[in-house]
Amino acid sequence: MSITADSIPGYATGTWKLDPSHSEVSFSVRHLAISKVKGTFEAFDATLEAAENPLDSKVTATVEVASVNTKNADRDGHLRTGDFFLAEEHPQFTFTSTGVRVDGDDYIVDGDLTLRGVTKPVAFKAEFGGITTDPWGNQKAGLEATTKVNRHDFGISWNAALEAGGFMLGDDVTINLDLQFAKA
Repeated sequence: MSITADSIPGYATGTWKLDPSHSEVSFSVRHLAISKVKGTFEAFDATLEAAENPLDSKVTATVEVASVNTKNADRDGHLRTGDFFLAEEHPQFTFTSTGVRVDGDDYIVDGDLTLRGVTKPVAFKAEFGGITTDPWGNQKAGLEATTKVNRHDFGISWNAALEAGGFMLGDDVTINLDLQFAKA
């Protein structure tokens, strides 16, 4: 699969800003070895700089750690502490892309994820939803992306042993993005 500006209907170079009311940043982690705990971040922002060659495009994003929402206030409070996100010292986590590539039928967005002051390379598998014009004449672009990170790589190692064996939390955290951008 190849990608060029001509192969993307409606492709437009320049700056695209996140439309947060039509976007979501979520995560999930194995819980009690039998199910997953899921959560979202309510405050986040991103900018996409669409280049002449789509593979040269760049994205930057920030997420406000304190905006974590797992639908459980006590758990959210614990996630903000030093056991997890250390929100007071590191109020945001960031992503800066370092490249876009094609891998078979998939788009991969490589970049640096910084969480708790630790920066690690990650690769998001992305699905481009397309570009359209909304009823008010605004150009919109949509994409979904997912990656899996080991929380220990970012200094998040809190856990609790279970009576039945094993641990309360899994090591791998899946990050899911469902994003809509508007042409600036």
